[in-house]
Amino acid sequence: MRTVTTSTRLLGFVQLRVGERLYALPVQAVHFDRDSGTAPGGFFDEKGELGILVDSKASEDDVQAQIASASADAVRYFSKKFLS
Repeated sequence: MRTVTTSTRLLGFVQLRVGERLYALPVQAVHFDRDSGTAPGGFFDEKGELGILVDSKASEDDVQAQIASASADAVRYFSKKFLS
């Protein structure tokens, strides 16, 4: 489980098309607890809530890279879950 503070900032949405389905995932910037030992950010599905978390302290280029990586993870997740 990721350790984040309660304050998040909505950056926008990423739309992903997998097969015939279209998914709109919220992208939220959060401050991560660096001492938690887990990798910050990425795609998540927790209790049916889907989205992408990025590090609020990261540079714009790093945030774009985090979103791209998380989007690829989400496509793999949806492909396995619904297209298998």
